Amino acid sequence: MSKEKLKDTSQDLPKEMKIIDFMALRHYASGFSIVLTILSLISIAVYGFKLGLDFTGGTQLEIQLDRPANLAEIRTLLEEEHLRTPVAVTFGSDSDVMIRTQDVMKDKGREQIAAEVTKLGNGAALTAIDRPSREQEGYTDILIISNATPEQITQANIFTNERFGKTLITAKENGSSVAIEKSLDTVYSNYLITKLQTVTGAKIKILSSESVGSQVGEELFNQGGVGIFCAFFMVFIYVAIQFQWKFSAGAIVSLIHDTIVTLGFFSFFQWDFDLTVLAAVLALIGYSINDTIVVFDRVRENFRKLRKMDALEIVNISMTQTLGRSIMTHVTVFLVMAVLYEFGGELLHGFSIAMMIGVVFGTYSSIYIAANTTIAIGISKEDLMPQAKEGSEADTAP
Repeated sequence: MSKEKLKDTSQDLPKEMKIIDFMALRHYASGFSIVLTILSLISIAVYGFKLGLDFTGGTQLEIQLDRPANLAEIRTLLEEEHLRTPVAVTFGSDSDVMIRTQDVMKDKGREQIAAEVTKLGNGAALTAIDRPSREQEGYTDILIISNATPEQITQANIFTNERFGKTLITAKENGSSVAIEKSLDTVYSNYLITKLQTVTGAKIKILSSESVGSQVGEELFNQGGVGIFCAFFMVFIYVAIQFQWKFSAGAIVSLIHDTIVTLGFFSFFQWDFDLTVLAAVLALIGYSINDTIVVFDRVRENFRKLRKMDALEIVNISMTQTLGRSIMTHVTVFLVMAVLYEFGGELLHGFSIAMMIGVVFGTYSSIYIAANTTIAIGISKEDLMPQAKEGSEADTAP
């Protein structure tokens, strides 16, 4: 594009402006985006996601040590206890540790007691866990044990008051029932804390213990997916009303690309995918569309001003005019996320990584996907010219 042509077509452009020909690479960019999207979808289909506790269900245990925590020792013990995908990270201070596992403490407590009951011999087994009746007020769980008499259970000294609180052992048909004061999740949590105190040599206090059922986790995952689709739909409607449906299609293609690529990275590298990552994906949708709207607004303005230029030239001019703003905005956000990744603690690593990936590809997609798609659909100045109102002077003129 020559400077003479710019001068002849518009007085609004600075004479010294150097227009960057972004659209010269649009075909290469389209090929790259298609390949990257396909690879991301393949990774998601083949590897899936390494879902975190929020989606799979499990237990989150927050503990406080009387000294700085040695995470290596804690993680080793958790693996020796055969907990599923155990995670131990510090939060708040180096003596506060959050332990997360996909195991539910109640299930682990049941497994542990079942193994101890089996050692009684003669086919003894833990067959069921019931809720206490009104006559058994003060107890939390009723353990049904087959092929073992109350005398055998008492002699084995399995259900000690120190471990289970007060207990009530009664005979039942073909076995016994044991009512325990402490719940099974509390029993196993206390067992785990005792082991940790032995390994670390520290006194440990439980700050909180939370369990998430697998059904709740699946519901959260499904609702997250619905949330993403709702965000896409609302963005499509907004852009279609504010601009034109061809812009709306370009924006949606751009957002879908950014979302799939970000999810593809988490799938391929098997990074933990939890609610913080889902929140980052939803935040990226809003952040990315914000940058795209700025570009589209300039494109629309230039379509109305530079009427003798074609769509490619107008898009190049608009991209050049908004480039400085885009660079400053995206670099600033990327640096903030990098600092958050480095100093925000392990709990925010997933959020920070998702945002950094999204910022990089969001910058790229605003130029080479959103605008490129809009041009491919066939945007023209006729689509963006203000419509004459009915009953205007132009309509009544002879």
